[in-house]
Amino acid sequence: MIPVQGYEGRQVAVLGLGRSGLATARALAAGGAVPVVWDDSPRARDAAESEGWDVRDLTKSGAFTDVAALIVSPGIPHLYPSPNPVISAAWDAGVQVDNDIGLFFRSYATDDWDGFDSAPRVIAVTGSNGKSTTSALIHHILTANGRPAQLAGNIGRGVLDLDPAHDGEVVVLELSSYQTDLARHLTPDVAVLTNISPDHLDRHAGLGGYFAAKRRLFAEGGPDRAVIGVDENEGLYLANQLVETFADDRLIRVSVTRKLTEGWTVFARKGFLSEYRRGQQMSSIDLREIKGLPGAHNHQNACAAYAAVRTLGIGPKGIEAALHSYPGLPHRSQLIAERGGVRFVNDSKATNVDAAAKALQAFPAIRWICGGLQKEGGLDGLFPHLGAVKRAYVIGREAEAFARQLPGIEVDVCGTMDVAVARATADAQPGEVVLLAPACASFDQYDSFAARGDDFTAQVLAGEGPA
Repeated sequence: MIPVQGYEGRQVAVLGLGRSGLATARALAAGGAVPVVWDDSPRARDAAESEGWDVRDLTKSGAFTDVAALIVSPGIPHLYPSPNPVISAAWDAGVQVDNDIGLFFRSYATDDWDGFDSAPRVIAVTGSNGKSTTSALIHHILTANGRPAQLAGNIGRGVLDLDPAHDGEVVVLELSSYQTDLARHLTPDVAVLTNISPDHLDRHAGLGGYFAAKRRLFAEGGPDRAVIGVDENEGLYLANQLVETFADDRLIRVSVTRKLTEGWTVFARKGFLSEYRRGQQMSSIDLREIKGLPGAHNHQNACAAYAAVRTLGIGPKGIEAALHSYPGLPHRSQLIAERGGVRFVNDSKATNVDAAAKALQAFPAIRWICGGLQKEGGLDGLFPHLGAVKRAYVIGREAEAFARQLPGIEVDVCGTMDVAVARATADAQPGEVVLLAPACASFDQYDSFAARGDDFTAQVLAGEGPA
């Protein structure tokens, strides 16, 4: 646990009592603060009260008297589409509003660091797609090369559940736009932007607000090194703003669409990762046979992770060996089985059109399982990437409506996962991939993308496969 600094003997309110909220309350108490907690759910309040927390109705007048700060869980809107009433009340009372990420950055460094031979470092990863894989890959490369590391944030443990720092340790944080948008303190040593595509637009009042939330990690965080994916205009804009010239080694540009040789760059072309520095090629790695990283989107993740760990002095050979041993993450281009020459891949985390498009570009012949709770913007972004699809097997409560938006390809309206897997399996030929890449949220049929991916996995493993 990371005890929160700066609130000793003062009351701090916590809004939202899920995993991060309760961890925040414990970390505040460990640092000497006096937490008062609230959640709109009676069940969550009862659970907190049984754990001994002081439950206070923060919706009532005067609730913020003598309160020093309000700490908000990431799922609670603080600005768009409208502020939560508790947050509005805190603003009116002049109370600071923060989240657990802000508390982590103000509390991680301690006087104990004076005795360390090597200061701990923090790598923070954000972006629209690939940030989980990039974060996990950075963590894997570090540990495979003997560097102590912890993984937290939007993946794995909550940030305040981390162990106190050790000499030379690296903390790798995956940060969503919900987390970067509100944090009052953002001071990573290395900050990574994988890419930008439309997502969470209602929460940020459009793409500009969404990008602004991501940009805070760099503009306000002031990292020593920035790794920026420059395959979208937002990345190009951010890279241009951070340094005077590309000769500045504080910036590493990453691409999977073009060769970059000016400054410090890492890019992938035709399945090969290359690092250039001051016009000279420093390394080349063949990514094509790395099973845990299929497709151009994972090559982008590999480039971003490579760049991040290079800033810490990890050598190319050590990185290449670690890439080959990377097992992949569940629900992200995860190879479930291979039978009769057919591969079954779970990419349930492809919850938006851009992520699904990247998955569809990773394989040459696809039996595509798709559908669910559709997000804003329609499916137009998928159309250029349907060439490898042999047939789409559509699931979800609105499967027929989804299917009507897929002109030019064969469509089988299945409705449920068991039917889709059975039909795709029966149709699949050797060399093809049965791919779950829904391009939709899961909440019409499942509690989460993970539950959807688990169902796909269970159906695949229960089947006999094609003859």
